[in-house]
Amino acid sequence: MKGMGNMMKQAQKLQSKMMKLQEELGDRTVETTAGGGMIKVVANGRNQIVSLNIEKEVVDPDDVEMLQDLVLAAVNDALTKAQEMVAGEMGKITGGFNLPGIL
Repeated sequence: MKGMGNMMKQAQKLQSKMMKLQEELGDRTVETTAGGGMIKVVANGRNQIVSLNIEKEVVDPDDVEMLQDLVLAAVNDALTKAQEMVAGEMGKITGGFNLPGIL
């Protein structure tokens, strides 16, 4: 029974560390660009887009589809990078264990 108590304490400690890290990661950001830097997207560790910058030169009223494609590419890349950042930092705490529902 003593081993079970220690395991529970360790689990609680791990949960506390993970919650603190999730809060910290919410304030960290990743940045990506598309179209040779004409589109810039910043996402945070909460998988939220916090800024989107589009240079005037890439806006062509006759080719809206290209602009849409560039924005989608940049947003998707930013969200992927944010997820990778969170997974990498969580992996440091969990030692690579897969903890369903945590990430």
